[in-house]
Amino acid sequence: MESFDLVVIGAGPGGYVGAIRGAQLGLKTAVIEKDKTLGGTCLNVGCIPSKALLQSSEFYHEAQNDFADHGIVLDSVKLDLAKMMARKDKIVKDLTGGIEFLFKKNKITSLKGYGKIINANTVEILAADGTKTQVQAKNIMIATGSVPVELPFLKFDEKKILSSTGALALDYVPKEMIVVGGGVIGLEMGSVWARLGTKVTVIEFSDKICSLIDQDCINVLIRSLKKLKMTFLTSTKVTASRSIGGRVELDYETLTDGKKSSIQSDVVLVSTGRKPFTDGVGLENVGIEKDERGRIKINAHYQTNLPNIYAVGDVTVGPMLAHKAEEEGVAVAELIATGHGHVNYQTVPSIIYTHPEVSCVGLTEQQAQEQGIEVAVGKFLFAANGRAKARGATEGFVKIIADKRTDRIIGGHIVGANSSEILGEIVVAMEFGGSSEDLARSFHSHPTMSEVIREAALNVDKRARQG
Repeated sequence: MESFDLVVIGAGPGGYVGAIRGAQLGLKTAVIEKDKTLGGTCLNVGCIPSKALLQSSEFYHEAQNDFADHGIVLDSVKLDLAKMMARKDKIVKDLTGGIEFLFKKNKITSLKGYGKIINANTVEILAADGTKTQVQAKNIMIATGSVPVELPFLKFDEKKILSSTGALALDYVPKEMIVVGGGVIGLEMGSVWARLGTKVTVIEFSDKICSLIDQDCINVLIRSLKKLKMTFLTSTKVTASRSIGGRVELDYETLTDGKKSSIQSDVVLVSTGRKPFTDGVGLENVGIEKDERGRIKINAHYQTNLPNIYAVGDVTVGPMLAHKAEEEGVAVAELIATGHGHVNYQTVPSIIYTHPEVSCVGLTEQQAQEQGIEVAVGKFLFAANGRAKARGATEGFVKIIADKRTDRIIGGHIVGANSSEILGEIVVAMEFGGSSEDLARSFHSHPTMSEVIREAALNVDKRARQG
């Protein structure tokens, strides 16, 4: 058996980034991946392909609805869905190939198959042809990610009942789509197909859409999505489904009054969350403990109850976000190699890649209040920003939340075009313990969308200048 300093099970963001960092620090590293390509859910059937379709669908919608305002007159706009999908697939192929290149560059051994822990220092690889091999590992990192939650009466067939994977691969534009679950995935994928011409209905069990996100931001987003003729049924529970004439019919119940009804659609996207994927990893062979939600229990150093076996990303507690997994993978590699590794969970960004985007970091006003923190809030609209007007992207605002006693920034919330790109400066300010005054006194190029952040920071002290 070949021996490694670090064996990583799973080549998603947590696994492959952690492996690269381990190799950079001199660890002899191997990565085991069950799928044909590297990159995990995020790169293959998640973050990257969904953003490709979001961008394409936004261009299509803009050409239909916005170009004329710029003096660009088109006789007609036609959709070539096959070409749109091919573009998405090429982006994925290029990026998965990029990870293979990085593995070779960093001398990381790539092993294809299912990784299974046999004992504290042995991992077995089951290849697609049924052959089994084993490797020795001083340290093991479990980074196997998550899978969509399947409802018992809505089993995925990826034709009529879709997970996010199926929603990324439709070869036609459905006339109607029901989205069960109004979370990030449901809103993003629902908005893609709504822009391409599908009538989308979102059914959400909670009384609010994305209840953990700043609700002022969500209110702006929902107004925008309703302009795409998306319909929202909140406080509503789906109870059953059936196939009728090639369509899907759902029974649902309104939780506020118990009223029961039914609705039909061409396809149903089930986006009710994701769950850790640990099947077949061999946790039971070494007694690795899980919590009540199936997540692997870890300590502050990402160690399981076996100190040389670590877990990161979606299989552990916390938000199921690629960048969170990446930082944890890096932290594990650094802990193994140097004894030091750290992730600041107070600055983990969260993004909804709709149009407009919703981008958040830190606490909301409500969360701060629940923690007994008195806050000062600065808010500024994109409508008062020159670059936003020039771009025709005046929807939304920036909100900065500061501790009233210290002026330290404890939260930032943005709804607006490409807000994910400008949130980073709030994240950096928080990472350095910065104050709203720090942001307010920092140069921002004029005219840029990012000036709205400066004005919001100024407005914490009620002294914005442009609005």
